[in-house]
Amino acid sequence: MLRSRVPHRSRPLGRSLRPVAAAAVIAALATSLTACGDDEDSGGASGSAKSSSTVTIGQHSNGAAEQTDLEVAEVAAISAKVPESVRDSGKLVIGIGALPAGSVPLNYVGDDQKTITGVEPDFGRLIASVLGLEPEVRNSTWENLFVGIDSQKIDVGFSNITVTEERKKKYDFASYRQDNLAFETLADDKWNFDGDYKNLAGKTVAVGAGTNQEKILLEWKKKLEAAGEKLTVKYFPENNSAYLALNGGKIDAFFGPNPSISYHVTQTAKTPQATRNAGQFSGAGETLQGLIAATTKTGSGLAEPVAEAINHLIENGQYATWLKAWNLSNEAVDTSQVNPPGLPLTNE
Repeated sequence: MLRSRVPHRSRPLGRSLRPVAAAAVIAALATSLTACGDDEDSGGASGSAKSSSTVTIGQHSNGAAEQTDLEVAEVAAISAKVPESVRDSGKLVIGIGALPAGSVPLNYVGDDQKTITGVEPDFGRLIASVLGLEPEVRNSTWENLFVGIDSQKIDVGFSNITVTEERKKKYDFASYRQDNLAFETLADDKWNFDGDYKNLAGKTVAVGAGTNQEKILLEWKKKLEAAGEKLTVKYFPENNSAYLALNGGKIDAFFGPNPSISYHVTQTAKTPQATRNAGQFSGAGETLQGLIAATTKTGSGLAEPVAEAINHLIENGQYATWLKAWNLSNEAVDTSQVNPPGLPLTNE
């Protein structure tokens, strides 16, 4: 899935120095030293910590996530590997390609009408904390996101970017999520995809026109027809119409991006129209697990420390908490890879 076609916590304020009472300074220093000591005691191969910050997952998400505060410490051994130009700026410029409308739950304007919230910017903020940098989230169109990375006005893109061999010609990647599609059915439907297209025989499935999932579904339809089986594919002008058809029994399942389906499942959970995720499939096809990755300019030197920061979050549990808050635990990876195999040139 090159981009999700799916129907952003507040940017931290800059810190300013103000005169404070000596007692407050001492108390703050003591707290800081305690936090650092705790992190060092907790171990981890990544190295000792310096400062700590609170990252709020799902802030202003309008119910798309379970709001969760995570304490994340800078890891000196990792932040020391950040390129000097970025480290000296004191901030990590995070690119999001969510204009004009955004994409729930991945990246969108929150319910305060200003905060860029979602799965992607939240993770960018977690990475910035590990690197000891202040996150600066910049929202743009999808195309301008890459223009910003090319010009290095954006340090790293966190915008549901799939690793492809074509993109690897210009960009370095640090993977952090599986790129999955999924089937959504009514909650009381016992059918499961189970990773085998033959299980679609006799089913009626809705899919978005012109999408990666449509391409995959039509390939399965041809294979089933060749075997004497039938798969009916239906199209609707937008997702709400597809869900009305699902509720009315006119289709058996909806095939779409896993994040959008996970979101819809949470929204319907306590309603008479409850749905469930009936199985995932790699957006890269049956021979390769597609991967979503942090995206940097080739040779910028950022991909390696970002990958180490991701692995630190995995090892310390914050990664799992982040995914769970957004109901995306089914897209977890075991480890972050720098420039892993991407969608082949012949399949893009």
